[in-house]
Amino acid sequence: MDKLFKALADGTRRELLDLLFANNGQSLAELCKEMTMSRQAVTKHLRLLEEANLVTVVWQGREKLHYLNPVPIGEIYQRWIGKFERHRIEALIKLKQDLEEDSNHE
Repeated sequence: MDKLFKALADGTRRELLDLLFANNGQSLAELCKEMTMSRQAVTKHLRLLEEANLVTVVWQGREKLHYLNPVPIGEIYQRWIGKFERHRIEALIKLKQDLEEDSNHE
């Protein structure tokens, strides 16, 4: 989990994830066209994203294609965000029920 949060903490890596979200399965050359940094720097960021399991690679011949892996982000959602959403949704359901109950008594 630490590698995941470290990878997401960097704006450049989030930008790479956004690029893959918009167009999954890009080569290093394609990703470099969209970035304002050296090929080596993009490679370094991609390596950290791979180590965090946010990016997976598939070789097509001699070309390495990068794909977004949404599973770790989904796990963050379930563990850290989803549990807070559940309480808010339950509160909205109770509010709806209370309002409906009040309107039935009028």
